[in-house]
Amino acid sequence: MSAHWPHDKPDAGFADAVRAAFPDAALTEHVGELTLHIARDALLDVARRLRDDFAFEQLIDVAGVDFPERPERFEVAYLFLSLTRNLRIRVKLSTDDTAPVASLTGLWPCANWWEREVWDLYGVLFTGHPDLRRILTDYGFTGHPFRKDFPLTGHVELRYSETEKRVVYEPVKLAQDFRSFDFLSPWEGTDYVLPGDEKA
Repeated sequence: MSAHWPHDKPDAGFADAVRAAFPDAALTEHVGELTLHIARDALLDVARRLRDDFAFEQLIDVAGVDFPERPERFEVAYLFLSLTRNLRIRVKLSTDDTAPVASLTGLWPCANWWEREVWDLYGVLFTGHPDLRRILTDYGFTGHPFRKDFPLTGHVELRYSETEKRVVYEPVKLAQDFRSFDFLSPWEGTDYVLPGDEKA
């Protein structure tokens, strides 16, 4: 079923048309922008219909978000733009470490690099992607650095070795003597005295 609205009024009934076209999805609106929350396996159908029936010619971004407390911890957000109707819509879905998301490279070739970025930084898998490999981190990188459980220091550090005349990778060594922080203010009754405070 195609959903169309009057060409002379680009936004007339847009939200109602989207609701009618995707009855199984949840539609929310915030500051005049619509977000369509869909099931993971509906992505290809929804994206194709947005392009063909609603004139969303451009996919302008794909982004990942990590919510570790959720059963499906990752959210993938797609931003679409209709130049002919001057409209935007966001599509969101949830997934986890193992459940793959369909690649949109067959509908929008520009999805290639964005999907690689989401995989590289979060570990979200995309089925049907022509070249799913790291894009921002090094080829030997361990883990996915935008996950909230990824250590802030990382796993390895690199430096240029004058003796080997190349960049070398080593395990992270923190030079700081005290790495255990209690996050308490010394002015709020801790059991140690800052240097200089003994005069008080």
